[in-house]
Parts: sequence; structure tokens; C-alpha cells
Amino acid sequence: MSIPKFTRLTTTACPLNIENIDTDQIIPARFLKAVERKGFGDNLFRDWRYDESGGRIAGFPLNDARYGGEILVAAKNFGCGSSREHAAWAIFDYGFRVVVSSFFADIFKNNALNNGLLPIQVSEDFERKIFAAIEADPAARFEVDLPAQTFTILSTGEKTSFAIDGYKKECLLNGFDDVDYLLSIGDEIARYEAAHA
Repeated sequence: MSIPKFTRLTTTACPLNIENIDTDQIIPARFLKAVERKGFGDNLFRDWRYDESGGRIAGFPLNDARYGGEILVAAKNFGCGSSREHAAWAIFDYGFRVVVSSFFADIFKNNALNNGLLPIQVSEDFERKIFAAIEADPAARFEVDLPAQTFTILSTGEKTSFAIDGYKKECLLNGFDDVDYLLSIGDEIARYEAAHA
């Protein structure tokens, strides 16, 4: 699966100030029957977005017209629970390219990076500043600079750095999944095999 290249992103954000959001809340198990990565965004946070009759639940941030953009800001311990890769698929398919939290479950973080979704871990203090900026102005914009590994609140100029595995960073910058990366170094692999035949 090729993914869009990621370098810099300037966009608004959707706040989801809830701790311990697990993968079953992100994409309920009953929607895991499909084998393609498309269509999962329709059921992202399904049980929080819709009532039993399929009506939108007022007050849930993804149903609030004030919020949009390609950044999801969640409270700490995001992506805990089962290891389903579909959680990252659903978030990406919905249209988010970045998830910000003060702590991610390791398996979710790896699944996100493998599927073109950038998880940015920030301090709890900086996360509070992001939520405050969105509360003050739902149209507040943020900048994600992957080459520099920085996240900036544009309304205040406050900036923080974030960590990312070097290999995963290269993949995101080039729009590679693991197979694409191997294909990109095919000549190097061939030379190595020839030298060690």
C-alpha cells in the first residue's frame, strides 16, 4: 500500500479530550470483517458518533461542525486495548494524518506509523495548551513539520519537538510502506546478494 508523502502540514484540529481510548472504541469489533483498508472511516468512533437508530450524537467532537482538519488531539493513553491494525486504518480513512496524545499504546503507535498516520507524543502540559487553543478558537491552526520534528500552535507560536524512529520517518517522507521501501533499495539488495552469493 503506497501512502501519501508527508512533509509539513498546516491545518485545524479536532479535540477528543478523553483518556484511555481503546481500539474497540476507535473501531468496534463488529466492523472488522472487511479485508481492504477502505471504508473504515465511516465507522470511526461509531458508538460515540451515532445512536442506535443511526442518528448523529450531538456534542461528540467529530459531529461538531466547528471542528475539522487533519489532526486528532486525544488525551493520554490513546490506542490501548487490542492490537487491531484497523484502528489506524479507520483514523486514516476518516481523513486524519496526525494523532496527538501525551501517551500512546506501543502497538497502536507502530500500526499508525505503518499505515501513513503520524502519532505525535507531547507532554501533558503542551497537550493542555493545544486543547486550550482549540477551546479559545475552534478554527485554530497548527503546523506539523516532520523533517524538523516539531509541532507548533500557530496562534501562540509555542512549539515542541517530537520523537520518531528514523526508518519510519524516512518512510513517511517518501510515502513508503515497508514493501515500497524494500523496492526502493532493490539495487542495493541485489548488489549485496551478488557479493555474498
